[in-house]
Amino acid sequence: MARQNFSRKNDEAARAAVALIIEREISDPRIFMTTVTGVEVSPDKSVAHVFVSNDPSRYEDMIAGLESAKGRIRSLLGKAVGWRSTPDLQFHIDEALDEGQRIADILASADERREQFASEDDA
Repeated sequence: MARQNFSRKNDEAARAAVALIIEREISDPRIFMTTVTGVEVSPDKSVAHVFVSNDPSRYEDMIAGLESAKGRIRSLLGKAVGWRSTPDLQFHIDEALDEGQRIADILASADERREQFASEDDA
């Protein structure tokens, strides 16, 4: 089912607030360079699924750092968005960027092979 316009606005408001909070308010080195790629807020605003990305080798540390700072992030989110209730935060790794990089690497490899075969044909 498509998300309603107000749901998208809530998602974007929460995404912008959480990204800013993580960037400026949380000093845990485990979440350094974390990117908030999206947030999906439930219709009743009880839960917010926060999708994050970082270097794949740092996923475990990043999630541990976010879980450690969850209370502070939630508190600051409540102040930032001004909703009646502040959603519980659930952090998820967004592997779409990793998948995109994997596909780009495969395409680059295919291009290299094509160039190699073309140069052998010319010889």
